[in-house]
Amino acid sequence: MSSSSPNPGSKTGTNSRPTSKDGSKKNIWSSLLDTVANGKRLPEKNLLVLGGTPDSQREFLDTFSADTSADPALANDKRKGKGKIPPIANQFALGYTYRDVLDADKEDTLARVSAYLLSEPSPSFAPLLKPLLTPKSVPETLVVILMDWSDPWTWVRRLREWVRLLRSVLVSLDDETKIVMEETMMEWRDRKRGVDANNATAGGLSNSSGPITIPLGPGEWDEGLGIPMCVVCQGADKIEKLEKDHGWHEEQFDFILQFLRTILLKHGASLIYTTPFLAGSLQGLVHSSLGIHSLLKKESLKHNVIDRDKILVPANWDSWGKIRIIREGFDMEGVSTAWSIEIQDPPESIYQTTDNAQEHENAHAEDGTSAVTTFEQTIHDPKQGTAGANPNSKSTKIEIETADLQDFFATQANILEDLKAKDDKEHTTPHTPQLEMSPMADEGKVNEHIGPVQFNMGGIQVDADDMLKKLRDREAVRTQRKESPLPAASDDKAHNQALANFFAGLVKKPGSSPRGSPSA
Repeated sequence: MSSSSPNPGSKTGTNSRPTSKDGSKKNIWSSLLDTVANGKRLPEKNLLVLGGTPDSQREFLDTFSADTSADPALANDKRKGKGKIPPIANQFALGYTYRDVLDADKEDTLARVSAYLLSEPSPSFAPLLKPLLTPKSVPETLVVILMDWSDPWTWVRRLREWVRLLRSVLVSLDDETKIVMEETMMEWRDRKRGVDANNATAGGLSNSSGPITIPLGPGEWDEGLGIPMCVVCQGADKIEKLEKDHGWHEEQFDFILQFLRTILLKHGASLIYTTPFLAGSLQGLVHSSLGIHSLLKKESLKHNVIDRDKILVPANWDSWGKIRIIREGFDMEGVSTAWSIEIQDPPESIYQTTDNAQEHENAHAEDGTSAVTTFEQTIHDPKQGTAGANPNSKSTKIEIETADLQDFFATQANILEDLKAKDDKEHTTPHTPQLEMSPMADEGKVNEHIGPVQFNMGGIQVDADDMLKKLRDREAVRTQRKESPLPAASDDKAHNQALANFFAGLVKKPGSSPRGSPSA
């Protein structure tokens, strides 16, 4: 029979272990180790990165994990001590990597972020996403949809297919996960929209029960997905190229911004424009969305809707009133309604549109309920002609896309290297010696253009061609004598001897001496 009080008759000592009421021994060391392990266990966060290419996904992760401290050299040294950056496996289907988020001093790790990457919104990839969404992971997950300024005319179509794919996955989840998703959306929609009671009292509002909740406006949170979402538009430095090369104006950029903000407002999503290798506000936006907060440095996330290449619209900040003031005439009500209708359809690949889906979209376009068609009628692909590239141009020619500046410089550098190699080769090749009168060798080419040349010299008409020929022959004889004087002299001597023998043979008779010669 066990008792809570120690037994005096039992064997006791300093090495005895505490016992439970049922008499079983308790492993105190395992309990202590579990406590320490739980204390040092990193918070686990998840990023579901959708869209983009493997390269743009790498760019996003590099920007997300870039160092923004005042002393990058010192921070890099500390980062090296933490270990190398893990590789990214995103070439096929669903990719994966992870990143550790360090505090401001680069000493403490705030969280470990697991990134799952998917490039194409194909319905066949839906089963890969479903296991990632569990009751435990949903509150710690952020969906990031990547767009690029190299093709903004495809943004709304791509965004529609990603939302359709997410909706198809979320609907197929179990009831427990759906309950957690609903709670997560309520937290994002209500608690994070709340105003602190003390600040509210100072402004004339008071509520003894705590924070005051601001009521939702029109078009806000009426299509919540159950998971926080952020749209990242990469390559904002290409905005200037669209303006210079394709004649885009502020009207096009404002239309894109109004359209995206109207759509994302329905999902409670955030929007940000980024530039390569510049972290900017991307880290703050992602950290805030994942609930990662520095222990040493508190930073507030500030919106930016003025700088067109640094747009930042946090979740729960936007409204129709703020969107409307960008430019008058934008139909937010029509876009909002059309988007709600359009995302109800099942997902389909943006590269393979079936005939039925095309007919369905054409039907929506005719009655004005297709948000994608409305967007693409205003924002055209410049490669398809100048109708959307430059509205003020009347030319019917297809514009040619210019090469990137760095690629152009690289091509020109290769051409210059080839020309330099040819020049070096010509300088090192020995030249054949030429005669002093060698330019006369080209007299035939000259005569073809100017004909025979004659001039008067002392009353005598002299042919220049004949004179040049004589000069050339004389120069040739002179050169020959200079090069071989002995053979020329021996030839003259032999010639004279031959003439003497010839004439001597004419007067000489066989067996007699020449006439007039004395007898022997």
